[in-house]
Amino acid sequence: MTQALEAIGDRSRVFIPGGSAVPTAVLEAMTAEHDRWSAIEFVADYLLAPLPVFDRPNEPFTLTSLQPSRALTSMVDAGAFTSAASALTTWAGLIAPTGALALDATIIHVSSSGPEGRFSLGVNTVTPLDAMASSALVIAQVNPQMPYTFGAAEIERDEVDLFVDVDHSLVEFPAITPDETTRQVGANVARLVANGSMLQVGLGALPDVVCAELANHRDLGIHSGMVSDGLIGLHASGALTGSKHPEFPGKIVTAMIGGTRPLHDFVDRNPDIVMVPPTITHGLAAIGRLDQFTAINSAIEVALDGSINSERVGDRVISGPGGSPDYAAIAHAAEGGRFIVALPSTAARGTVSRIVPELMVPATVAGALVDVVVTEHGVADITGLNGTARADALRAIADPSFTESLL
Repeated sequence: MTQALEAIGDRSRVFIPGGSAVPTAVLEAMTAEHDRWSAIEFVADYLLAPLPVFDRPNEPFTLTSLQPSRALTSMVDAGAFTSAASALTTWAGLIAPTGALALDATIIHVSSSGPEGRFSLGVNTVTPLDAMASSALVIAQVNPQMPYTFGAAEIERDEVDLFVDVDHSLVEFPAITPDETTRQVGANVARLVANGSMLQVGLGALPDVVCAELANHRDLGIHSGMVSDGLIGLHASGALTGSKHPEFPGKIVTAMIGGTRPLHDFVDRNPDIVMVPPTITHGLAAIGRLDQFTAINSAIEVALDGSINSERVGDRVISGPGGSPDYAAIAHAAEGGRFIVALPSTAARGTVSRIVPELMVPATVAGALVDVVVTEHGVADITGLNGTARADALRAIADPSFTESLL
């Protein structure tokens, strides 16, 4: 570990992967020896929980986030946080050697080496591959608890400058038990999915419900930036075959494994899982070849013109655009593509409508790119609708107690 810490120069900009791929042991060591540096800027994608280095905001650690989350509150409050939130397909350019966030070093979290001598990035290929290619120094935290996944996750020994052996549990996405409202939203979404569809799903209770509701479908495929625990049951049901994928037939195609230990165990050396870079999970060239591409995303609120906000609650930034703008644009352009937005109709225990007259913040996705909005009260297919007709369709799936305020 000492050699790795010594290699990280003062005032470096250091990339760390998020999700379940956070290199916790190295970050704990950096926190313990923070006096080595006068300033270190970390760049990270989506973080599930506060990092050990958050204990030392500005002393010397700061954070620039590509995808803000609630886990960053302490850094925001300490003035040690910068948001670089943007559509996921722009991240590679930001961290490139000529980008606004050009990197000095990257710390990755990998599996133990396989029989072929390769290591695996395991649960996250969203940003680490681009970060490695852009950094003069690559440090790998090697952990036997990181699952070995195939495809772009596999890296050669000579792609890494320094190795640090550790053994600790991965950060897990919290398992959330869906309430009755979420179950109804998920059931409404599942009825929109045709047999043979290629699906993009997000993380959390709602995507897991959708996966459960799809168990009686046939010949479904997954081509998604992220997958979560619901994947296990959908795979076991036999509904998920991937047989119609033109490039990876029979495979589950993703770039982030976002779930609990059972999901990590499920993907470990699973030949049905192929990890790919964002140019494939979020790229028009790849998705444009898919039949019936169906993107299922959520939002904080939806305006009566169909535009969505997935980033802010009032003045608080709680997330970033992530892949939603990319998937909306691609689904709009792809033959047979659909962009579905699914959400409960209210928030704050029913006191706030999530269908609103207009957005008071910049839209994450423009209304023209949204095909269908789903709540527990029904489905609004707004494809091709304009003006009053679009607003009427969305008003019809709002909570009835807010109908008058939406007139």
